[in-house]
Amino acid sequence: MQKRSVQRGRPAGTTTYEAEPAMAFGLAVRAARLEKGIAQDVFAVQAGIERSHLGKIERGEHMPTLAMILRIAGALDKSAADLIAATESNLRSGIKP
Repeated sequence: MQKRSVQRGRPAGTTTYEAEPAMAFGLAVRAARLEKGIAQDVFAVQAGIERSHLGKIERGEHMPTLAMILRIAGALDKSAADLIAATESNLRSGIKP
């Protein structure tokens, strides 16, 4: 009996997150950032996140960890609960990836 080789990584086309909540959260972050009039690169420094990663979060391509959500909320002078409430509102209004 021949041993099957193990392939590293996820199968093509799979993700580690759900796209719809990621998109809704990203839109909530972007709206809050623009409401404060902060450029993305400046905000990334304030939140302690790489600018490219923040861009992916705002576009819904990455789902941040809880620690990162707390850093983002702190940089926006908001609570994480406010960001989650805005995310839920975006989901109810039918945000599609």
